[in-house]
Amino acid sequence: MARARGSATTAVDRLVDHLLAERDDPALRDELGGWLAMSARFRSFADAHRDKIRKKLRTAGDAESTRDVRAELRVASLLLADRRIELAFEAHGAGHRGPDFTVTFRAARAFDLEVTRHRGDRAAAAHAGPLLAKLRQLQPSIASVLVIGVEGPSAETLDVTGGIRALRDRADAKDEAFFRRRGFDGTREFYHRFLRLGAVLVWAERASVGQRVAAWENPSARIPPGLSALRACVAALEATEA
Repeated sequence: MARARGSATTAVDRLVDHLLAERDDPALRDELGGWLAMSARFRSFADAHRDKIRKKLRTAGDAESTRDVRAELRVASLLLADRRIELAFEAHGAGHRGPDFTVTFRAARAFDLEVTRHRGDRAAAAHAGPLLAKLRQLQPSIASVLVIGVEGPSAETLDVTGGIRALRDRADAKDEAFFRRRGFDGTREFYHRFLRLGAVLVWAERASVGQRVAAWENPSARIPPGLSALRACVAALEATEA
């Protein structure tokens, strides 16, 4: 995004310079600057967490890891376009294996929201993308929502419903080896973690409006995120501009 520059550096420019001080990434600089310039709420959020964001960008070791951080920031910018939504960043502690954000909708009960990306691996797609890896980050005593970013013309690119059904079939069949290979202490731990998951939102950022988000809600979740809050997140992720 082109921005007029005077003799003094704008607040947006200064913030982008800080966040990307240790990265030479013109494309990300342009995108991030655009999001910050467009949204005062996102700008305040990024400024409040400037050092955390800078560290995440600095320690992203390759292009895919950088895209992961970009996806987190883009989701934050979209959610904050809805003034009913408040975001806390890494509320469980930086470096903790917890979710990226804690969302509060209309000052009601909060829920955790984790952002990840599906990188196109077919084996992973058969098991709901990166869902298994993320289940172990979900916290007890709070609702949790997982956002999975996908490439392609539609959020239906990733069949979460079918993937979760396949996982539950394996668990019902007591396929202990399958879950142990993926870091669980067997099927019992899988089910324990699975009950913490309230919903999955598959998000195709570049899809046409109406095809950007596919939502799956877990009817077995111990703590659901709340229908109104979930709908607000879907609407924010569907937005054309924010």
